[in-house]
Amino acid sequence: MDNGTFALAKQLERLYIDHHSWLSSLLRRKLGNPSDAADLAHDIYLNLIKKGRMPAPDDCRCYLTQIAKGMLIDLYRRRRLEANHLERLRQQEVPLGPCEETRAMALQTLTQLSAAMDAQSAKARQALLLHRLSGMGQREIAAQMQCSVSSVEKYIASGLRACTPFATDPAA
Repeated sequence: MDNGTFALAKQLERLYIDHHSWLSSLLRRKLGNPSDAADLAHDIYLNLIKKGRMPAPDDCRCYLTQIAKGMLIDLYRRRRLEANHLERLRQQEVPLGPCEETRAMALQTLTQLSAAMDAQSAKARQALLLHRLSGMGQREIAAQMQCSVSSVEKYIASGLRACTPFATDPAA
């Protein structure tokens, strides 16, 4: 750290010690919220660090007040924009569920899948459901169903072949 940076750090430290509680109090009164006031006070000191220069000792409160006013205006402007944007989003009609056509197509596909699965043997249905819905591996399924791993592979393959005609394209 060179002498100029060290001197600036010392000035900032002195400014913070002397005026932080006053600045925080001012911002709490303006904002009515201690959390927002603390955030804004922090931002003001960061602003001073970025600028790399400190006010004259006699002008500290005036300087801090000017920065605070500007940042308060920015904060209120940002909040107004956010509120307007949220209000526009609220006014848009957003469907809460799929349209009737999509629901009908999904119901038809589920009915067809159910019929295809019902046409499978009980073991094929059980193996496929354990594999797909429970996420079990083939060895676990074989142990639970008390059959060989190769039988489980055949059951899962049979169930998948039955369901393949009803699979949807994930890219669509």
